[in-house]
Amino acid sequence: MTDQPEPGRPDTPRLTTREAAELLGVKPETVYAYVSRGQLSSERAAGGRGSTFDADEVRALARRSGRREPSPAGGDLVFRTGITLIEQDRYYFRGVDATELARNHSYEEVAEWLWTGELRPGVRFTAPSETLAAARRTVGTLPAHSGSTDRLRVAVTAAAATDPLRFDLSPGAVLSSARSLIPTLVGALPVLGSTEADGGSLARELWPRLTARPADAPALAVLDAALALLIDHDLAASTLAARVAASARAHPYAVVSAGLGVLEGPLHGAASGLAHRMLQEAVDRGSAVPVVADHLRTGRPVPGLGHRLYRGEDPRARTLFALLEDVPQAAGALAAAREVVATTARHAPLHANIDLALAVLSVSCGMAAEAGETVFAVSRTAGWIAHALEEYGERPLRIRPSGQYTGPRPPRPLPHAP
Repeated sequence: MTDQPEPGRPDTPRLTTREAAELLGVKPETVYAYVSRGQLSSERAAGGRGSTFDADEVRALARRSGRREPSPAGGDLVFRTGITLIEQDRYYFRGVDATELARNHSYEEVAEWLWTGELRPGVRFTAPSETLAAARRTVGTLPAHSGSTDRLRVAVTAAAATDPLRFDLSPGAVLSSARSLIPTLVGALPVLGSTEADGGSLARELWPRLTARPADAPALAVLDAALALLIDHDLAASTLAARVAASARAHPYAVVSAGLGVLEGPLHGAASGLAHRMLQEAVDRGSAVPVVADHLRTGRPVPGLGHRLYRGEDPRARTLFALLEDVPQAAGALAAAREVVATTARHAPLHANIDLALAVLSVSCGMAAEAGETVFAVSRTAGWIAHALEEYGERPLRIRPSGQYTGPRPPRPLPHAP
């Protein structure tokens, strides 16, 4: 199916110079160069400040030129977003320090802040009984060896099938779906330990799906903080996939499915499992030194270290490490994690990231290696919804990069079977 252009409307607003530049994939100076060459027309903006451009004319030029200049951030795409800011080794949710939010508020409260910009103390998410039953039945058909991300993907599909109003993309409808989907994902996972009565926090509901050991208050606080810290992290790979889906006006369940598909990659959500296995080995061997040495000897990166967006320690890891100090059973894994950092620092200036902190929690509390990925997936669902809400307010199908064809030039003769 070909991309369908947005139907033209006489009241469509004109583009600013910055918007025209983003659509063309060039710098603002290049837009004015197009005007001077007669390739683009412009009008003075109201009040005489700046220029405006006809959207259809700009799109037509974009199709003809196919030009893409490097973005100032060094990436391929730049989107305006009011959700997360990362700068100077700190990150913020709607302008508020994300680590402070995680220390002082539950996952659900932070999610509501991310979605609406309003704090709702004591808010709880509830899964509709029909939706939860459908998700559990569907997840129950999977093979025993299925991973948690397999189960979550299936649960999302089942939840979507029970919601006939899923195509309503109004903010209220999307948020209603999100508030029921997230606890459905948790409730659809198999139970390993004893569960509490309904009505608890999402962290408390998730705990017995991660480990058979009973939850104590300090460990539960670490899990709740981890969920809050991982809600969003700007345009990570899975979030970009979610925004692409939302740009095509996919419903919120499909947006979450798109995010889950990318999250499962070993360089994204699954990275925490590598850190878990490495840390478990260090605990079992009584020292992190030989474990780090094995990685360096074979040319493998040491899991749980370094992050492209932070020069120092990942602020999410720093927050979890501080909370893990209050978990008595985490002492051994925490000491091993610090030894991993110190040993590696002799060879490379790398700092702990969130995966190493999640590994301390999972190793010390008897969780499986994929527990960190499960926490990541459940948490980031709220972030994907936040980005979907933003993208639904943008022009449809705006995320449409142009390919640079490198194949043989046509026309070529029709191929024949040998």
